[in-house]
This record gives sequence, structure tokens and C-alpha cells, in this order.
Amino acid sequence: MSADTTTDKCAACSKEGDSDNMNTCNKCKEVKYCNAACKKKHRTKHNKACERRVAELHDEQLFKDHLSPEECPICLLPMPTTDQTFQSCCGKTICEGCIYAMLKSEGKDLCAFCRMPPPYSDKEVIKRLKKLMDKGDGEAFNIVGLAYQRGEYGLPQDHQKANELWLKAGELGCSSGYYNLGNSYRLGRGMERVIKKSGHYYELAAMNGHIMARHNLGGNEYDAGNHKRAMKHFMIAARAGDKDALDNVKKGFMYGIFVTKDEYADTLRSHHERQNEMRSDEREEAEAKNRR
Repeated sequence: MSADTTTDKCAACSKEGDSDNMNTCNKCKEVKYCNAACKKKHRTKHNKACERRVAELHDEQLFKDHLSPEECPICLLPMPTTDQTFQSCCGKTICEGCIYAMLKSEGKDLCAFCRMPPPYSDKEVIKRLKKLMDKGDGEAFNIVGLAYQRGEYGLPQDHQKANELWLKAGELGCSSGYYNLGNSYRLGRGMERVIKKSGHYYELAAMNGHIMARHNLGGNEYDAGNHKRAMKHFMIAARAGDKDALDNVKKGFMYGIFVTKDEYADTLRSHHERQNEMRSDEREEAEAKNRR
């Protein structure tokens, strides 16, 4: 064996071997064996430790802070948690501030990014969306899924079809697809009601940055009596800019047992920083206009 080769001991028989060529536990990826027979022999002894480590690794991924949100392709500011619109013409998601600024400056109802007129019929909306779907656009799959769920744009109401489209959307990287699929499992919409599966898809959505999915996970954990885990979810969502989650963190701090003073201060500071990053005059004007 060369000096550059990394060695490991078999967890079953302690025999040393080339680390790269040993048989690794498929679940925790941390225990190695010299062959498949040793792996099978050691399975019962390793099972509990393996499940514990898998759960730890899962939580490490689940409770990571959300990355900075994608930028609006026009103003280049971080996208707000709400007040954004997907454009079926170019496949861009644009903040309401830029949509309002376009209407205000040119007085025309054109796409603020590609300047294409809005679709003239329901049929045209679906045609544009299907063109984006053919290109593998996850958000287009999500929007068409919503259309089937609601029976909009001339499509029949079909919950099963909506769920299929949301699964595809999630697989293509659209967190809203996983979030909507989680809602279907929670409500029993087009499928059997399975709370565990609902939580699974909320987790996938949250790990891809979906703040409402993160908020729902916090609510689920709180209802189950897992208050510390609930507050972890709320703090992540609050640091990403969600006001409702911040209110829940504040309540947890006021109770005096779920959130520490330092955790609340850090969450509050991060929340305000994110809110300031997302703020613009155009977005505030658009929000004021929409409230009228």
C-alpha cells in the first residue's frame, strides 16, 4: 500500500484497508467495511447509531439559514418575500416595484423585462407557460399546477394533475412546487391526507428557501410540543425577512424559555437588515397603491 493511500478500519472486524475501496454505509456515509459480508454482519449493531447520525445530518441541512434571495432582474435588489410576479412571456420573476415603475413611466401594460404585451386570452397564457415548461422552467410547472388546482385559464379543476406538476416543479428547483405539494398532503387535496409527507415536502421547500414552508414547519413543530425546534424555524424565517415569523420569535422570547435574549437580538437585527436590503421607493409606492 503506497504512502499516499488513506486507510480505514472495518467497523465489523477491524481489518485495515484502502479507504477508497471499502464498503461504506449507504445511510450515514461514515462507517466503512472491508466487504459486503462484514457490512451485513454489523448492520444490527450499527443501526441505532446510524439512524441517530442520519437525523443529525438531516437537521444540519434543515436548520441552515436561508441564502440571500434572488435579485429582481431589473432593479437588482433582493426579491421581497411577497409582492413579486412571474412573467409568462420571458419566464422572469419581477418585483412589484419594477412593474409599477414601468406602468408609471411609460403608461403601458408591458412586461417590465422584455416589453412584451400581456397575454390576450387564457389560451395565450397557457401557450406561453407550456413553451417555458418545454424549456424545463420549474416555476412555469408550478403556475400551471395552480391553474389546474383552481380550474383557471380554461383548464379543468384537476388536483391530481396539479400535484404531478408541483412534484416536477420541485424537482426542477422550484421551492413553491414542493410547498404546494406539501399543502396538498396536509389538506388531502387530490390524494390521501398524510401529515408526515406534508412535512417532508415542506422541508424540501424550506431547504430551498421557501419562507412560508419554513413558517409552516415551525407551526407544525409547535403544535407537536417541540417548541425549541419550532423557534429554530421561526428564527430562520424571521432572519430572512418574514414579519409573522418575527412575531412568533418575540412571543417565544417573552415566554422566557423558548428564545434567549441573544437569539432574539440577533434575529431582530438580521430581520431589519434584510428588510432594508429589500426596500425601495418604487416597492413602497406599489404597496401603497395596492392597499387602496
